[in-house]
Amino acid sequence: MTSVDLASDFPEVAHRTSAEGSKGRVLIVDDEANARNALAELMDDAGYSVSTAADGRTALLQLEQVDPDVVLTDLKMPTMDGLSLIEQGRPMAPHTTFIVMTAFATIDTAVQAIKLGAESYLTKPLELDAVIAIVDRALERTRLSREAAQLRERVDERFQLGKILGEHPSMQRLMKNVAQVARSRATVLIHGETGTGKELIAAAIHQNSNRKDQPFIRLNCASLSETLLESELFGHERGSFTGAQARREGRFKQADGGTLFLDEVSEIPMSVQIKLLRFLQEREFERVGGNETLKVDVRVVAATNRNLKQRVEDGRFREDLYYRLKVVQLDVPPLRVRRSDIPLLAHAFLRKYAAENQRTIQGLTEDALQHLMIYPWPGNVRELENAIERAVVMCDGDLIERDDLPTSAHGDLQNGSVMALIPGVTMTELERIAILRTLDAVDGSTARAAEILGISQRKIQYRVKEWGYQSATFD
Repeated sequence: MTSVDLASDFPEVAHRTSAEGSKGRVLIVDDEANARNALAELMDDAGYSVSTAADGRTALLQLEQVDPDVVLTDLKMPTMDGLSLIEQGRPMAPHTTFIVMTAFATIDTAVQAIKLGAESYLTKPLELDAVIAIVDRALERTRLSREAAQLRERVDERFQLGKILGEHPSMQRLMKNVAQVARSRATVLIHGETGTGKELIAAAIHQNSNRKDQPFIRLNCASLSETLLESELFGHERGSFTGAQARREGRFKQADGGTLFLDEVSEIPMSVQIKLLRFLQEREFERVGGNETLKVDVRVVAATNRNLKQRVEDGRFREDLYYRLKVVQLDVPPLRVRRSDIPLLAHAFLRKYAAENQRTIQGLTEDALQHLMIYPWPGNVRELENAIERAVVMCDGDLIERDDLPTSAHGDLQNGSVMALIPGVTMTELERIAILRTLDAVDGSTARAAEILGISQRKIQYRVKEWGYQSATFD
């Protein structure tokens, strides 16, 4: 490894290269002109855009003007030393990485520099290869910090409704529809695969409605037997069945004035479907074992991961109830057809679980993010959230590596990704892959596939006829 004392003579450098096309912006702060210019020459040769300052106060002005990715600062300087520069500069440039250089290294000053936010602490004479390596790593951390901040800004300002995140066109359309539907009192049916966030959609409808100050009551219809489900929905009188030792109010009564969310509504038994239909038609019901007719003001939002229309055709769901539930139907796209949202979601989950576990983790490496993008996510957003939570717990450093992810999320480069097929694949074949995989993801609905892909339904219908695709529904 090369070592040199930077006391050689080099011409003064104010700003050596343009930031455009450079590896990144580096600000060098040192009161010794020869040392400052020697290091500037080194950074310039390494492909960085370089600015220099002779003291801390000048450097503070440079922070605002240049917005450097990395600051290399000497420790001992007149007017303002390196520690003061870091202390005052960090709030001004929260995403800039600071590196301290000194010929008078002590443990105390090193500890103080790190506490103030310095990334590294280098002793002079500098080892040039080490400097380049450290600056390269610092630049990567700065880039990740800036990207994370941009993602947070996008989440906070544009791409969030309640706890729903998404910038993909399909999610933007969904959130627009949610906001519009929320203002009505119409019954809503939410359709989507397991883990896509159907309950979050239901909660967003409630929170953006005029019922937001009233109860939001949830019930998973698949988790209870027929008798218990009927009792949970409508309540029961004392002695109406074994174990009914007292009168109990059901979820409809609890939700009076608010919203009742029925998850997995496809699993409701036929006998209970009749009573649910009656409520939707007449807004009244009786408790199990009772004769008193009760009226409540409840909006029903239902969700399912099944094809209810097919269950109607199979005789497992009442057709009249089906149409009562789907006055408005919202379709939640699976994660595999909105892959552009994966970085947004991953960083949001990272922030959440890093805070819960009191960890300081700045982001994900390129390798880790690439594998998140490749993996098909059969468990959708819920599976991604679990993967990030696990990665936060297992991560040893301040960046999530590929090996921190669950084995399943490492991705299958051979079978699981259109991305893996791109080299050498024609545009015609890519179009075919995109359309057919999207149709598979939305149960063959050409209307929903057209919405997700941002193309006309007529084009999809023409293509599937051309390809002989048998599972499309021309809705």
